[in-house]
Amino acid sequence: MTTFWILIAFVVLIGLMLIWVPHFRQQRLLEAEEAGVRKQTNLELFNERLAILEKELAEDLLDNQEFEALKKELEISLLQDIKQGSDESLVNTVKPKGLLWPVVMSVTLLGISGYMYQHLGQYENVANPPRAANPHEGMTAEQIMSQRVQMMEMAVQAEPDNSQAWFNLGHAYISANRFDEAVNAFDKVMALVGTHAELLGPKATALYYKNNQQMSAEIQALVDQSLALDPQDPSTLLLVGMDSFFTANYQKAIDAWQSILSTQRTDIDRTALMNAIETARMKMAAESGEMPQDSVHQPVAKAVPTVTVQISVSPELAANVSDSDMLFIFARATEGPKVPLAATKISAKALPATITLDDSTNMGGDVKLSSAKQVEIIAVLSKHGSVKPQSGDLKGSLNGVDVGGESVNLVLDTLVQ
Repeated sequence: MTTFWILIAFVVLIGLMLIWVPHFRQQRLLEAEEAGVRKQTNLELFNERLAILEKELAEDLLDNQEFEALKKELEISLLQDIKQGSDESLVNTVKPKGLLWPVVMSVTLLGISGYMYQHLGQYENVANPPRAANPHEGMTAEQIMSQRVQMMEMAVQAEPDNSQAWFNLGHAYISANRFDEAVNAFDKVMALVGTHAELLGPKATALYYKNNQQMSAEIQALVDQSLALDPQDPSTLLLVGMDSFFTANYQKAIDAWQSILSTQRTDIDRTALMNAIETARMKMAAESGEMPQDSVHQPVAKAVPTVTVQISVSPELAANVSDSDMLFIFARATEGPKVPLAATKISAKALPATITLDDSTNMGGDVKLSSAKQVEIIAVLSKHGSVKPQSGDLKGSLNGVDVGGESVNLVLDTLVQ
């Protein structure tokens, strides 16, 4: 917008220069012309009078002394005439041009420009930029999905050998509940690029939904084949976890989903997976029931290594904390794979708070917090509900924290840009 107005001012300035520069140039030319005419007239008068004096000297009407005196007087008169601002001997005095004409032209230029811009230009569009039209406005979710599928079908028709286009179309078919076509799309991709786990997993998922979310021998064979090619394929592990959850095998579901979290992939929804793991744990605890609180059934207490962290926000960033924010706290091994050993989350309302991490807060993997000697503590105060730090979130970390050691202080002192 600023560039636009600068351009308009530049164009108007050029127009005014085209009016005023010739005017001032003409004034200077007129003054120079007037000075030249005055000088030429004075010289002609001087020469005429000098010629008369020379004639009188030749006719002995003047002696040399009188001639020199009159000549000197004539030269002084010439110099005085040249220095004077005007010469009354000029018959036609050159008059300078007035300011009326360029002023009228300038006002006319500005007026016409403003009028044409406001009535013929896009004044209202600049002042109130139109919003981009929503191509899906008024359409239902099914209609939007159908339109997207049609566009993807046109793309694969234009490029039948584009494996990525077929892959995207297969996932679109799953979202549109067109499972047979989804299976055919993934088969087409495998015919183009070969059999891979990232293709077998989506194919098995399409068959799973087609079979009313029931595992069959065919689907299980695809799952086994996919995991044999890539034991950490996200699409296959998601299917395994989902089926295990529906069949109340919560520990298997937790293990499958935790395997996805341990891959450190950036194309997965970690928050959704953590919530699913927490839900599976709650289901598993509810089914196991509570033990009677008496000396016969109460297990012998066993010291379990823990990490206690006192978390606070630096005073400089306290204004950035909102009650709706969520705080995620992780304990990660300092040696070996950077896998979260324990994690929990609390509301920002509870800050400052003291958090205790132990094996009961592990992420469901085989490696537990008690197996590590030292860990790295990472805390993320998220404004978006996502574990991955985003712009505007607060972050803090501590490295080399002893498991089973004394309580440590962690300050959220970094604003994620």
